[in-house]
Amino acid sequence: MFKDTKAYSGFSVDDIEAAREFYGEVLGLGVSEDHGMLTLHIAGDRDTLVYPKPDHTPATFTILNFPVDDIERAVDELGERGVAFEQYDGYTDAKGIMREMGPLIAWFRDPAGNVLSVLQEA
Repeated sequence: MFKDTKAYSGFSVDDIEAAREFYGEVLGLGVSEDHGMLTLHIAGDRDTLVYPKPDHTPATFTILNFPVDDIERAVDELGERGVAFEQYDGYTDAKGIMREMGPLIAWFRDPAGNVLSVLQEA
């Protein structure tokens, strides 16, 4: 039934304007707005819907993963743009990068508290 359907994902935020600034300016994604909702234009034709929800509760899981060629550079550049990386005691180093148990990965949050990550491509 859905074999040829181009499905897409979405998530909620509590402030569309803050989301537009973060995803568009801080992360550098293409962003458009229609009917009070944002569309994140992600490479590979992977548009993602961001919708307002007044009683938004941040996701407790990673909602978007951004593969990168150089995690060190990505973490440094995002840090220069004001992004703070999560610290998980015993798992992440001082930069917020987990270097064991899988690919190099670092988690951060959007203004609504949703969890995102950058991870080193193999």
